[in-house]
Amino acid sequence: MEYTINKLATLAGVSTRTLRYYDQCKLLTPVRSSTNGYRIYGQKEVDRLQHILFYRELDVPLEQIHKILENEGFDSESALQGHLSALLSKKRKLDLLIANVEKTISVLKGETIMKNNEKFSGFSEKLVQDNEKLYGAEIREKYGDDTVNKSNAKVRGMTEDEYMEVEKLSEEFNAVLKAAFEQGDPASDLAQKACELHKQWLCYFWDKDSYSKEAHIGMAQMYVDDPRFTAYYDKIVVGCAPFLRDAVEIYCKS
Repeated sequence: MEYTINKLATLAGVSTRTLRYYDQCKLLTPVRSSTNGYRIYGQKEVDRLQHILFYRELDVPLEQIHKILENEGFDSESALQGHLSALLSKKRKLDLLIANVEKTISVLKGETIMKNNEKFSGFSEKLVQDNEKLYGAEIREKYGDDTVNKSNAKVRGMTEDEYMEVEKLSEEFNAVLKAAFEQGDPASDLAQKACELHKQWLCYFWDKDSYSKEAHIGMAQMYVDDPRFTAYYDKIVVGCAPFLRDAVEIYCKS
């Protein structure tokens, strides 16, 4: 079955402008154009659009989606399994936040009592899920399931003050790392302060017995070796992952 751009837009719940933009950036090209110039899409394009929208729902940038779909090793079934896992994780986070809001409303109505740590349960779970998304597979392979499970339990048990502190610490670390990178010296006092903040941040997620200088260095090296970690740190300032790795090596060996 074939679809005009208007019919496909209606079917997928997107605008024709979006489909034209996808065509313009070579993300979704029509199978052909009709005699009157309309874009025509076939089943292959319908399936590709489904994947695109799944990835967009997970906030994957268009450029990265294009690289994923154009990869010769792209497997549709594996991709859908990945979509399902990611969406179920997102659903769990939303369910926790919804339950949190519902209970808070109940408290405001005087129907129940809510402990302070309960007010942050959904947010703590989000931290766990985000951490698993960013670090999960690699850290489990490197340090083992037991270490990671203990770390997740520690985060889930965060108090209100601990949750707010880790958020504040993350913001401070990002700011100090950016300023140190702009100075250009991984051995500078500012860079070493960033490393100390990074250690404090790690210790909120790692079990108290899991931190070591070797593990800290290994983590920083992973930021350089894995493009996903590099991209995360590039959001702070482009190129700061290798800088942080070098600074951490100095910090841990001093």
